[in-house]
Amino acid sequence: MSTESVLFDAPGPRARLRHNILTGVGLVLVALTAWVVYGRMKEANQLEGYLWSPYVTEADVWTAYILPGLWATIKAALVSMVLAGVYGLAFGMGRLSHLAWVRWASGAVVEFFRAVPVLLMMVFFFFGFFATASWLPSDYAPLAAVVVGLTLYNGSVIAELVRSGVHSLPKGQSEAGLSIGLSPGQTLRIVQLPQALRAMLPALIGQLVVVLKDTALGTVVLYPELLTQGGKTLGSAYANTVPAYLVVAVIYIVINYSLTKVAGYVEGRMKRRRRAVVGATTTTMPSAAGGTGAVASSSVAGNPVQTPAEPVE
Repeated sequence: MSTESVLFDAPGPRARLRHNILTGVGLVLVALTAWVVYGRMKEANQLEGYLWSPYVTEADVWTAYILPGLWATIKAALVSMVLAGVYGLAFGMGRLSHLAWVRWASGAVVEFFRAVPVLLMMVFFFFGFFATASWLPSDYAPLAAVVVGLTLYNGSVIAELVRSGVHSLPKGQSEAGLSIGLSPGQTLRIVQLPQALRAMLPALIGQLVVVLKDTALGTVVLYPELLTQGGKTLGSAYANTVPAYLVVAVIYIVINYSLTKVAGYVEGRMKRRRRAVVGATTTTMPSAAGGTGAVASSSVAGNPVQTPAEPVE
């Protein structure tokens, strides 16, 4: 008999037939939608070869539009993710502090910036601070607005990931740290936080996908990212707006799909490592009474403790 837990009942013949019918209907709807889009694009002469030929015949399409825009997108995303990680780690630890005023202040900041739309923050910081700042070159004002907006929002999300990651740990982890003389702050930094960061690593990589996509909002503050350079500007220069936006969409899909696969690989690797550690800590040894007993393995603060079972007579 299988001992695996099943979260839902296995579908019977009628359920499988119903699922197959719904799948077929969905495929038909997708095919009809694609056919309608194809017909509309053909009527608008958006499938003509001369609209797509610049991507093959014109080197400036890549060197002057797409690649600079792609680099601007990656640059803003990487800087924002690094700063958001620092911000999220600081305020996530603040939300876990044993001092009430620190928890309340950190919680107020995190909840505020989670509630404000990213686009609104970009516009506010661009026109309210960076566009008129004498100490900042005008060329860097759009980048600064994009980075600050993405940092504040995604940093608040990461702070919640840190808090939930620590709360998901077994209670024995904090108790073990306190039992060896660590303060609550030291227990959080030394015992709990490293384990929580490892557990939330796939979620952090997935958050990078969100950051990368949200850089497209920088077009409102005149930041020359991929959507602006490879879609809007390129489409106006070569009079092929629809093909330009389609190419940009494909580039976004490829990059985000690759990041999603990396996150899945990291998550699978971590699960395999955990199973390997659990398997390594489960051993058998002869009992003291001359019989053969199993050794039950438990863990406190990551250290396996072996407890011999009752001997088998």
